[in-house]
This record gives sequence, C-alpha cells and structure tokens, in this order.
Amino acid sequence: MTDFHETTVRVRYAETDQMGVVYHANHYVWFEIGRTEMLRSAGINYKEMETRDDCFIVVVESSCRYLRPARYDDVLRIRTRITDAKPRILRFGYELLKDSDGELLATGETVHVICDKLGRPKSLPPRYRRLFGITNPGPDPTMN
Repeated sequence: MTDFHETTVRVRYAETDQMGVVYHANHYVWFEIGRTEMLRSAGINYKEMETRDDCFIVVVESSCRYLRPARYDDVLRIRTRITDAKPRILRFGYELLKDSDGELLATGETVHVICDKLGRPKSLPPRYRRLFGITNPGPDPTMN
C-alpha cells in the first residue's frame, strides 16, 4: 500500500488554545483517525482484529514535524499511507494539509507492533498480510 488514503476533519474549538491555534497533541488524534479510516477503506476493522483475531496494533514509536499552525474551524485533510509492512511491524506515514489551499501543516509517522491481548508480539494472520501487501511470509503465525 503506497497510495495515500485521505479523510477530513474540522478543527473544533476545544482542540485549540486561547489564540485559536491547535494544541500539538491533537495531531496524533488526527493521525489515528487517518489510520483507522484508511484501514476501514481497505476492509480492515480494528475491533474485529482485536476480538476475532487477537491482534492489537500497538504504537511503539511516533513523531510529528509541525510546519505551520492549524487553527480553529480549518478543515484539515489527513493523508495516510503504509510506508512499511512486515508480518509483525507496520509503519504509517501522515501528511496534514489545510483543505482549502493544500498547504502542508505537518508530517508524521507511527510505528506499530502487532501484539496479542497480553501484549506479546505476534504475526499478522495471512488475510491481513495480503491486505497490507506483505509478501514475506515471516514467522509462522501458529508458533506464537
């Protein structure tokens, strides 16, 4: 999966400071929205992964480069893509743009380890590997 998936959000008043500028931590909330909607559009449901397949996508690393401020009532376009996919690790890249003019406001990345409900790393089941474009079979998922 190298193409970006796009979704939009509108900056709410509660997400800003007194000057109407977005508080920095909200970028990570929007990255999660982008990631969830990208997976949903690919036919992957987070909740189903957890309950049916005992697969949890655990954040182990995150970064955000803030380029320009987002402000109250801006419509933001969240662009999300998978930059690397392995049987046990997923890496997502993000771009946050002002929808009205396409100005790039921030870029980011999150790295995730696939774990079971006890927090032990495990491999993605084969059906998810296909959806993520993982061709390397990796560790045998029955050997967890």
